[in-house]
Amino acid sequence: MTRQPEVPRHVVASGVDAESVVRRLSRDGWTVREGFALPDQSWDVTGARLILHGRVADRENLQLAVLAAARGAGIVAVCDTDTPVGRALVDDLSRLGAVQLGPGGQPAPAEVGDTVADLIPEQRALLDRLAAGDTIAAAAAAEFLSLRTANRRIAEARALFGVRTTREAVLAYLRQRRTPD
Repeated sequence: MTRQPEVPRHVVASGVDAESVVRRLSRDGWTVREGFALPDQSWDVTGARLILHGRVADRENLQLAVLAAARGAGIVAVCDTDTPVGRALVDDLSRLGAVQLGPGGQPAPAEVGDTVADLIPEQRALLDRLAAGDTIAAAAAAEFLSLRTANRRIAEARALFGVRTTREAVLAYLRQRRTPD
C-alpha cells in the first residue's frame, strides 16, 4: 500500500481551533472550502491544493471527509476524538498519511505494530530477507522482483516507518513484528 503525498489532515476539538488552522493553511496558499463534498469531478484533486473543513459528528460526514482525503484534499475536521466517530475518523485518515491532532500540529499517536499491517506482502518478504542478511539484489532475485521494484518497495517501507535508511527500516520492522498485540 502506497501512502499519498502529504496534504494537511487535521482533527481539532473546536471551531476556534479549526479557524486557526484554516487561516494558517490559507496563508500558505491552500484554497479553503467549507464542507466535505468535493466540487471537482476529477478523482485526484491533489493539484488543486484544496482544504475542506467542517464538523464531523456522524457517519455520513465521516465518509465524506475520508473520501475527500483519499482523493487528495486536505482536511480540517472538528470532531471529538473520544467518540466512536472521532476514533474512526482518526483511524481512517491515518491510513492515508499523517494526521495532526489539534491546532498545534501534534501527530496522532500510532498504534504499535500498525505500520507492519500497512506493508504489502512484497515489502514484508523483502524486509524478512534483508533481516536474514541478504542484500537487496539477492532479496529481489529470491522474490522474483526486478532490482528497481525491490528498491521502490523498500523506499515505500522506509516512508511508512518514517526512517531514512534501509537498516533503520529493517530494525523497525523487526521490532514491530515481534511486539505482541
